[in-house]
Amino acid sequence: MRKHVVALGVAAVFLAGCSAPAPQPTGMTAPPAETSVSALPTPTTRSDQSFEFAAVGDVNPPGNTSPTSASGKNAASIIAGLNDDSLDNFLMLGDFQYDNGTCATLKAYDQLWGPAKTRMYWTAGPNHDVEPGGNDDVDRYMDGQCVSPVKSATSSDLGRFQDALEWYSFDKGNWHFLVAPTATWQYNATRAKAMTSEMDADLKAAKAAGKHLAAIYHDPYFTSNTSSHTRFSQAKPWIDMFWANRVRVLLSGSQHNYERTCPVNNEDQCVADGMQQFQVSTGGIGLRPFTSTPPYVERKFSDTWGHLRMSLKADGSYTWEFRPVSGGMQTDSGSRGPG
Repeated sequence: MRKHVVALGVAAVFLAGCSAPAPQPTGMTAPPAETSVSALPTPTTRSDQSFEFAAVGDVNPPGNTSPTSASGKNAASIIAGLNDDSLDNFLMLGDFQYDNGTCATLKAYDQLWGPAKTRMYWTAGPNHDVEPGGNDDVDRYMDGQCVSPVKSATSSDLGRFQDALEWYSFDKGNWHFLVAPTATWQYNATRAKAMTSEMDADLKAAKAAGKHLAAIYHDPYFTSNTSSHTRFSQAKPWIDMFWANRVRVLLSGSQHNYERTCPVNNEDQCVADGMQQFQVSTGGIGLRPFTSTPPYVERKFSDTWGHLRMSLKADGSYTWEFRPVSGGMQTDSGSRGPG
């Protein structure tokens, strides 16, 4: 099997000089490893330089370890794709374990999803994943500090601990991914505002290097309402910055359903060079119906659990497919040309 090389490139250089990693928590000793998860095989390098990944968020109900649950079926399908090399990586869109992402509760999540961890890039959501002062273990789990010593692809590639409330970025093929922690708006708006210029510089450098751009964040801006959430308007400065840099793909979770938009600008208008939002929060938690229908939403459903698979090409084109695992078994697929 040929070795797959992960290039951090521009992102790694910029992070080292501009966005210093937060220190690891002090006064705590990581508990001993309680499970052992074998690393997945290293993916092969694809001749067309495409990047194949699965993405989903809002995953595991409290204490759930059932392989026949929606969460268990999603995990099994994604892990199978990583094992047979049809997937390069898994992008976790936040809200791993309900109701709180502590080391103790993440043991259930790890039983189902642990085998995907070495190939997982992740972002955290507020409340369930991270809440300073009490519920702040997801980043420690992802760094191999509790439950198991296995590190996520994020920690392995960056070579450091990644704080859940700080941004980071990475390259895959001819694409550059920015991971923007919307939870920071809730707990430290001053820091979230400061991140805007840092992330803007990171995207500009990547674009100057010829990369196509994607952004991962938990709380969606382009979304229909539900009884629990409306659009995450606090993140508008980031949306404006994404649009200014012509980010092509946005990936998020949070809503407990599935949505895909048209390519949209920062004023909710469908435009040819817009940002296409995929909101995929169908990992296993109870689903929520929609209560509004924005004109920029092209496809949505709230009766099916599953995950998104995408193939990003070197020329900026891409394809997508929603793969259902339980419930109404609805699906969605399509493609977008070069950009």
